[in-house]
Amino acid sequence: MRGDGERSLSNPAPESANPHQSDWRTLRRLAPYLWQYKWRVVVALLFVVGAKVANVGVPVLLKNLVDAMTLKPGEPAALLVVPVGLLLAYGLLRLLTSIFTELRELVFAKATQGAARHIALQTFEHLHGLSLRFHLERQTGGMTRDIERGVRGMESLVSFSLYSIVPTLVELVLVLGILALRFDAGFAWITGAALAIYIVFTVSVTEWRTQFRRQANEFDSAAHTKAIDTLINYETVKYFGNEHFEARRYDDSLEKLRLARLKSQTSLSLLNTGQQIIIATALVAVLWRATQGVADGRLTLGDLVMINAFMIQLYIPLNFLGTIYRSLKQNLTDVDKMFRLLDSPREVADASGAQPLHTNGPVDVRFDDVSFAYEADRPILSGVSFHIPAGRTVAVVGPSGAGKSTLGRLLYRFYDAQQGSVLVAGQDVRHVTQASVRHAIGIVPQDTVLFNDTVAYNIRYGRTDATDAEVQAAARAAHIHDFIMSTPHGYQTMVGERGLKLSGGEKQRIAIARTLLKNPPILIFDEATSALDSANERAIQRELQRAAEGKTTLVIAHRLSTVVDAHEILVMAQGRIVERGTHPALLAAQGVYARMWALQQHAGHASVSD
Repeated sequence: MRGDGERSLSNPAPESANPHQSDWRTLRRLAPYLWQYKWRVVVALLFVVGAKVANVGVPVLLKNLVDAMTLKPGEPAALLVVPVGLLLAYGLLRLLTSIFTELRELVFAKATQGAARHIALQTFEHLHGLSLRFHLERQTGGMTRDIERGVRGMESLVSFSLYSIVPTLVELVLVLGILALRFDAGFAWITGAALAIYIVFTVSVTEWRTQFRRQANEFDSAAHTKAIDTLINYETVKYFGNEHFEARRYDDSLEKLRLARLKSQTSLSLLNTGQQIIIATALVAVLWRATQGVADGRLTLGDLVMINAFMIQLYIPLNFLGTIYRSLKQNLTDVDKMFRLLDSPREVADASGAQPLHTNGPVDVRFDDVSFAYEADRPILSGVSFHIPAGRTVAVVGPSGAGKSTLGRLLYRFYDAQQGSVLVAGQDVRHVTQASVRHAIGIVPQDTVLFNDTVAYNIRYGRTDATDAEVQAAARAAHIHDFIMSTPHGYQTMVGERGLKLSGGEKQRIAIARTLLKNPPILIFDEATSALDSANERAIQRELQRAAEGKTTLVIAHRLSTVVDAHEILVMAQGRIVERGTHPALLAAQGVYARMWALQQHAGHASVSD
């Protein structure tokens, strides 16, 4: 249905005032999705601990192996027995580390993918449940990008947490414990202090860098949205020769993205340099202390090797802490954006305890003193009342912007009226489920948009469980079967993005076939033949009249010749019904309808004479 010129500017959701609260809130929102697989989470954590215990055991065995190689003369058995056992144990621990790691990933993969699927599906369903206003005000390209990033961010967030942060924390506790218990507390204090400085520095710089990453994401979404928008409107771009204009707009977004990414990369280099200075200083201090201990005879050569191995094992994952923390922050931001989409309020929602619409008896439609405005200062409908008896046809005519298409939107309950009520079969549409109302209505809209799929898929969309024979019968009724069969692939012909491979008339007839296949008790024809030539218009008009027999039908039209057989015609102007009656009665009244009829008849005669 074409809008009546009523859209408001979008207001993006504000960023959270406190990012830390936002991060914790996001984690709390995410936890229930993973806790559905709680036994897998617990088992995976046990494998994490097992892998790290085995990993920490490797330097300990390496120390014993080195010390065992320091033999006293005349002890050949030690050379044969002790090192061989230690070597076998060393290899076994290495193997166990890998086995526990792989088992962890195997066990937890289902939880991660299951949670991602659940969140993505819930967001998808929620977006379909939002009002038409939300979708008119949002840019689809940016919104789909937010969902894509959110799902990917959730997977990365879980992966980094379970595979990097938790294992590193477990290893850190084990190493500090061993250093403090087996040696003097100085080793633990140096290592702990270095880790504290390292973490504070990393977190501080990464927090500062987040602004550049966020800017880069915003410019990335803007560039993506512009690209999607211009490609969807490919023909319009070509009509006006604006390829270079669109390229400049896209390049402006890419330039802003480039500058933001340069800032991000420069600050990353600063972060990496500072991290390496802290790690190098700590390593030198620990190894100097260990070397002094060996020189003084307090430590063995094996102790030096073990301490060195511990430092390497501990600091190698810390090298990636900045990257991990930055990724976690970005993932939290992405997931939070997706959750904010999920939190978008439903302007139109089913009432508590709403029941399905009852359509067993006669299904009539009534608008009772309906007033509606998309924006408070721009009323669209004012006190509109009319009744479509069951099985009858009522047509609505009038100039563009009179509010005709808004009637269809209110009947579908895309919006709720601010005043009055819309009733179907005597039931207020606000008191029954939206799904049941929409199931009872079929529409042939003025601007037909098709899915980028086959002709059969687009017709079958009216009733997804229809057989091929029923699809073809609907196509015949819409006078498009012969055209479909003349194409090389028949009903398997792809219609292209938004149906661009088809002419306007072909798309309109597919839309008619789709509605005929649905076969609902209520029909809305919103300029259903507007894209057809005169011959096809008359043929389709006859089919629509046959399809409307016995059904409650609302016809929205500009061409008065298409509504002369309606049981009642409503003439709208500036959101009000100014005249009503049958075609002959309205002509006899010599009012607005009669003047419109005379103008259209004159225009028709003039075009014929030309």
